[in-house]
Amino acid sequence: MHQRLEVALGDRTYPIFIGDGLIRDPDCYRPYLRGSRVLVITNETVGPLYMGAVLEALGDLRTETLILPDGEVYKTLDVVNRVFDALLTHRFGRDATLIALGGGVVGDMAGFAAACYQRGVDFLQVPTTLLAQVDSSVGGKTGVNHRLGKNMIGAFHQPRAVVADTATLATLPDRELSAGLAEVIKYGLIRDRAFFGWLEGQMGALRARDPAALAEAIARSCQNKAEVVAADEREAGQRALLNLGHTFGHAIETGVGYGTWLHGEAVGAGLVLAAELSHRIGWIDSVSVDRTARLVDAAGLPTAPPSDLPAERILELMAVDKKVLDGHLRLVLLKGIGDAVVTDEIDRAQLLALLER
Repeated sequence: MHQRLEVALGDRTYPIFIGDGLIRDPDCYRPYLRGSRVLVITNETVGPLYMGAVLEALGDLRTETLILPDGEVYKTLDVVNRVFDALLTHRFGRDATLIALGGGVVGDMAGFAAACYQRGVDFLQVPTTLLAQVDSSVGGKTGVNHRLGKNMIGAFHQPRAVVADTATLATLPDRELSAGLAEVIKYGLIRDRAFFGWLEGQMGALRARDPAALAEAIARSCQNKAEVVAADEREAGQRALLNLGHTFGHAIETGVGYGTWLHGEAVGAGLVLAAELSHRIGWIDSVSVDRTARLVDAAGLPTAPPSDLPAERILELMAVDKKVLDGHLRLVLLKGIGDAVVTDEIDRAQLLALLER
């Protein structure tokens, strides 16, 4: 039993498959491969667990494999060059398909390589972490980090399909599971108040890896993201709402050093900071802030930046965020739970006061 959603982008519309055991299903791959040559890209943690299943599903296709090091610290142009080396060494042409098998780091790098190789080849996402299944595998954002800022080098490049096998979450460390829940909470905060309420009642089941609860959370998250991406593929408008908590979060990640805090951990703290700032400017009440902080905490996530990261340093890193336009920092804040807006009217003094609290 599995679910199929769609990201509606005209002739580039693609499916999101969600269910147990899909990683072994040839029907999740074969219809979306326009050529006969495939490069499966994974990392040294995921490869031993699931590479065999993917290769079995691909059958007699001409397939090569590439195993990258695991971790956010390796999400760099130097490591992406290994993908180009493999493609060129094995003489892949424009009919190549890349398959990203792993979490968000693998997906972002493989997608970026696919966007660049011979000016664009196909790729499929096979996400194996909760964060990747509910967020990074959907929507076509690809890229790498720079030492001065997270995800500052990248491209929009949509996958041909997303295969989210919920069974892969059984091998996910607890810390990684919690990190994925930050993105799940985000969808409730920005546009799905009922989902936020559902999460308040189901967080225990989610952390206990209840299959039905996880499948529902993934499906609701993907449906929310698919609707936003279909309406605003390249973040000209409402897609920016998906960045709730991320401007704070990316600054925290960069400030402490990539990989020290997981992306979802930094976003968790960022969600609470966004809620607190929304309250300080009079947009939401203290009850909404408390509900946000309690849910983030219940997910096993930090609710504040690390105490040894100075407020000034966080502000400095926020100033080089992708969401800065014409020198103005755009933040996603809340008018209520389930109601987010983008604003550039928050000044430095307000941010500094928040971060120094």
